[in-house]
Amino acid sequence: MAEIITVEDPADPRLGDYTSLTDVELRRRREPAEGLFMAEGEKVIRRALAAGYRMRSMLLTAKWTEVMRDVIEASEAPVYTATPELAEAVTGYHVHRGALASMQRKPLPDTAAVIADARRVAVFEDIVDHANIGAAFRNAAALGIDAVLLTPRCADPLYRRSVKVSMGAVLQVPWTRIDPWPQGIETLRAAGFVTAALTLAEDSIDLRELAARRYPRLALVFGTEGDGLRRRTVAAADLSVTIPMGGGVDSLNVAAASAVAFHATAP
Repeated sequence: MAEIITVEDPADPRLGDYTSLTDVELRRRREPAEGLFMAEGEKVIRRALAAGYRMRSMLLTAKWTEVMRDVIEASEAPVYTATPELAEAVTGYHVHRGALASMQRKPLPDTAAVIADARRVAVFEDIVDHANIGAAFRNAAALGIDAVLLTPRCADPLYRRSVKVSMGAVLQVPWTRIDPWPQGIETLRAAGFVTAALTLAEDSIDLRELAARRYPRLALVFGTEGDGLRRRTVAAADLSVTIPMGGGVDSLNVAAASAVAFHATAP
């Protein structure tokens, strides 16, 4: 059973993993470098553990110790309890879910391993908004995408905001970085995937036509929030695909577009 330790000093070095969680730039640099990420809330912590991530420690407000009792009893990682005020002083925000866990990252698998048994994969190019990454993973989990590939410049899906928005889906959908990019399209093609670039290009086919073709292995490729996919990426893909829209609207947020495309191409 984990040791339960009451902390009373926000500068306690044992709480180092939890300091300054609202400093986005600091955490973006620090967490991958130190091999950790934050799981916030009971459900996300449980999903992280179920997915095989090792818990480094847990920070709870007092009333959550009973809720998390089974986790505490099954773990050897230290559990720190603190008042809500002290937790806020450490993290920089009100921890209203009452439970945080510092989790150990896993080494990223290579692309070939992630797509080996997949039939539909999503590729996200240069998505820098953590909320959009989280929403995209949630869509992928809900709508049957087998794996997610992120280009090197994409935001960290294990950043606290991404994990929270995804409701923990980033912990259950297989994913990795595809690098180099867009040369990585050749890896997908060699594995038998048809790559479909979601774009507004004039020569694009309608999403409904893509869905009707029922390719046995399909990779859907989505671009940035502002500029869409790079020209080199569109040129390298097998197909250009557009989502039909009306009302004078010519594009959707990348998270919304991914949900539409995932649903339309479902088996």
